Amino acid sequence: MNKKWSKLITVIMVSGALIVASVGCSSKTDGEASPSPVASGATATESPSGEAASPAASGPYYNADQSAEEIIKDAASQGKVGNWGLGNEYEIQALLAKYGQPITYLSQAFDMDGFDDDSILLASAMTYNELGLVKNDYDGAYKYGDTVKTIDMNDEGVAMLEDNLFCTKDFAEKNPNTVKAFIYASLRGWEYAAEHPEEAAEIVYKYGSSVSAEHQAYMATEVKKLVQTNTKGETVTNYGEMNEEAMAQTLELAKKYIQLSDSTAAEALQKLTLDDIRDTSYWEAATASADGKFAPLEKTDVAIQLKWLPQAQFMGYYVALDKGYYTEAGLNVTIVPGGGDIGETTAVYTGQVDFGVTWVSNLTAANAGGMNLLEIAQIYQRSGLVLVYKLNQ
Repeated sequence: MNKKWSKLITVIMVSGALIVASVGCSSKTDGEASPSPVASGATATESPSGEAASPAASGPYYNADQSAEEIIKDAASQGKVGNWGLGNEYEIQALLAKYGQPITYLSQAFDMDGFDDDSILLASAMTYNELGLVKNDYDGAYKYGDTVKTIDMNDEGVAMLEDNLFCTKDFAEKNPNTVKAFIYASLRGWEYAAEHPEEAAEIVYKYGSSVSAEHQAYMATEVKKLVQTNTKGETVTNYGEMNEEAMAQTLELAKKYIQLSDSTAAEALQKLTLDDIRDTSYWEAATASADGKFAPLEKTDVAIQLKWLPQAQFMGYYVALDKGYYTEAGLNVTIVPGGGDIGETTAVYTGQVDFGVTWVSNLTAANAGGMNLLEIAQIYQRSGLVLVYKLNQ
């Protein structure tokens, strides 16, 4: 059997183990980003007391001056902390453990109906997606406005880094100039998008947006914050930098909360270091270049696999394509939307595409299974995950 496909079978088994091990996981495809809402409701699992959590409590909710600890302990005691699973849950588990709570959670659907009907009191939300749907008043949103508040993973010290740019180690070694040129042009796109979020949202919408124009505009303004601000709330000017401290924390939490049934992969996971999952040299060369010209390019026709459908979560790549930044770098780039049966790590590993967008935890699990992937730029500098709750009125 071909060595690469043998490893792939192992990785698929690891992915399956992740799904089984995720308490209350949803049916989301492996490797997805937080998608736009498509389902409804939430599935009750057992509460910490061992009894089934009852849905649709009418309140009371929480006071504006209550601490995160008080709110988390109360919601956890009722078994009403929600998450999607499949990679989103590790920060939630770390947060629950921080306050001495069981790390179980309710399986949350991709809409916010469970939050709306009170079957979930603390609901997971990405700042650039579900939180906007909860707060805003455009069509399809829940219109809660300022009657909700959030608990932020960054503020709580359990943040894990999300969208990065990666390829295989083998591809990077064989095509170093192509990798550097792609990073350079992509970061130009991200810089422009962050400086012009309204225009970036319009560009993404033009390429086949998966959400409404209004929600796309909201997403762009929130994604801008994730690109320009780190986990400590500090401004980031070096787009795509791989912050050592933030990456180390992400890897540490991944090792603690990713559960793999394959013993070989589980052992490999615990031995992984940052040097096993990222290489800063390509980013350093790309950002040091004055014009992004890296000759000769070993490969000019390349493709990038996104985590989900076209939306402002990936606006930097669409801007780079639309503005001609890839062309100027000598590249002909195809952007492949996600949402299919094959995740982005698998698509890159098997050579279906050259680059991909994933979370550090996803790449870590994939490498534990033998994929030998390599992060080459960290686009999101902070976690976009929050827990949203209602205020007493």
